[in-house]
Amino acid sequence: MKKILLLLLLLIPLNTKAIETSANSAILMDMDSGRILYSKNIHTSKSIASISKIMTAIVAIENSDISKEITIGDEIDKAHGSGIYIKKGEKLKMIDLIYGLMLRSGNDAASAIAFHTAGSIDKFVTLMNDKASELGMKNTVFNNPSGLDDDTKGNYSTAYDMAVLMSYAMKNSTFKKITGTNKYTLKTNKNVYVWYNKNKLLKTYKYATGGKTGYTKIAKRTLVTTASKDDANLVVVTLNDGNDWLDHKNLFEYGFSNYTNYKILKKGNFNVYEDTYYNKYQLYLKNDFTYTLLANEKTSMLLKINLEKKRNIKDNIKVGTVDVYLGDKIVHTENIYVKKITKKKKKSIIEWIKNLW
Repeated sequence: MKKILLLLLLLIPLNTKAIETSANSAILMDMDSGRILYSKNIHTSKSIASISKIMTAIVAIENSDISKEITIGDEIDKAHGSGIYIKKGEKLKMIDLIYGLMLRSGNDAASAIAFHTAGSIDKFVTLMNDKASELGMKNTVFNNPSGLDDDTKGNYSTAYDMAVLMSYAMKNSTFKKITGTNKYTLKTNKNVYVWYNKNKLLKTYKYATGGKTGYTKIAKRTLVTTASKDDANLVVVTLNDGNDWLDHKNLFEYGFSNYTNYKILKKGNFNVYEDTYYNKYQLYLKNDFTYTLLANEKTSMLLKINLEKKRNIKDNIKVGTVDVYLGDKIVHTENIYVKKITKKKKKSIIEWIKNLW
């Protein structure tokens, strides 16, 4: 096995201006790279109230036909607290329920979504916890689709886990559209609804793109919001924060003012100039990699390229990795693949003459 290592110049970044929040737990994360730009007790598990509905929404979108019309039944009998006030016998689509869930935090919508997606609330909760496990939300437990603390043990998570969940959910175009909607109008066989989003940032902060509010007596105020500016996509999560709207704005401004997204690796051909073993082949990457950096970190990246000397070289096999470092920490690893170089066939004299016509 042969390894080739390339090290780029490493400069030590300067410290940036600190920021504080009044939250018990808080995080500012870049949604694309997962880099944490601000943290405060981010792995402390707490009751999360209605921001649980982010998971309810994405599980429903991924596991049901959201365009199918359903009829509301007894599943809403035990729903209480905030609601969209749907009635038994009312007909509406799953996507309508998700709008009511995300814009108005309807607990009746949560019950109906769970029942009509999985057949029972218990089975739906299993789907929620399975998704949490899949996403690596190690300190999260869901016991219901609404976030209420009374009839069950409630839902518990961390600022970090919820930032991971929201980053994932915002990659779904349907979820992104719903959570970023200010007003939704719906006519059913029993009523006409006009729902306004409880996320105030959508009207008061020009870069806001989505989010979800939450409150119970145990959890206090919980809030997840997202914002995008230029090429940066950020998420903020606060748990037990009495000044959450201002904290979210300040954290976004801190992130946008101090950090910029840079493309570190580009999808496609990947040239390693010191390599001679694969000089008759083309090395390539399957994905772009962007990373959020301070201005004085632009030249602070270190790339370590590892190439294996494969005996049997076939198209599209993995032949190594490129590790991306910031300081002494690996922030990303991308696989390197190989393919044969395809040479363009030379045109004959007759073909050249035909092309002239």
